[in-house]
Amino acid sequence: MAGFLTDSEFDQYKKLIYDASGITFSASNRSILESRLRERLKSANLDSPAEYYRLLTSSHDELKTLLDSVTTNLTRFFRNTAHIQTFEYYVIPELIKQKQASGNKTIKLWSAGCSTGEEPYTLAMVLKETLPADFTIQIVASDISLKSLMIGKEGFYGHNKMAGVPQNYLSKYFDEKPDGFQVKGFLKDNIRFDYHNLKHDSGLRGLDVVFCRNVLIYFDAPAQKSVIDRFWECMAPKSFLFIGHSESLFGMDTQFEFLKTDWACIYQKKT
Repeated sequence: MAGFLTDSEFDQYKKLIYDASGITFSASNRSILESRLRERLKSANLDSPAEYYRLLTSSHDELKTLLDSVTTNLTRFFRNTAHIQTFEYYVIPELIKQKQASGNKTIKLWSAGCSTGEEPYTLAMVLKETLPADFTIQIVASDISLKSLMIGKEGFYGHNKMAGVPQNYLSKYFDEKPDGFQVKGFLKDNIRFDYHNLKHDSGLRGLDVVFCRNVLIYFDAPAQKSVIDRFWECMAPKSFLFIGHSESLFGMDTQFEFLKTDWACIYQKKT
């Protein structure tokens, strides 16, 4: 169906989505937006993009559903080995030293854009394996996709999702079922799944680590800077920021410092 949106309608939708979420659509990914809109029109039993636009501007729930549909939820356990190694072999030892010196033995972490939950569960397992027994773990896992969050909260994954999970982790942190693996309750207890739009302040403070990987690519430069500035406000002194391997803060006016480890490059809040 060529010409599903007129150029003016595309501009309208592009602005609505950007203002609501910071997600940017351009000519190169216009087809993705049009495909998602066709699906939503069919679900809403509407005939035209103009009718659906009127629905979006009057229904916050429908707008959230559209934002859910235009995000891509690609993830897996132990994604980007270099990042996981940096977390395990550099960041966690640094945090242990800090926390033992201060007497505050709680590590607070945010998985922002957590998709279906593989990332926060990976981080929780690594923390469980490496932290001293008297440490406490608090992980907030957020996403703009309610559908993805429900999968993460349930913590059940088919056999095809378990590639990359070490065998000893599988037996320790999952119960095997006939059609997949269920995350054990004691691991789930460390993670709170929560809907959050990165365009807004999360209300979180004192975070030791923020993972926000392969999310900034959906934003233009001003929206990226706003997100990064909000991360700064959320994070504790001497905390660590992980972004996607294809993402960078280079050229951005930010107070985060570039940190090169033996495994990967990340960012640190040093003040």
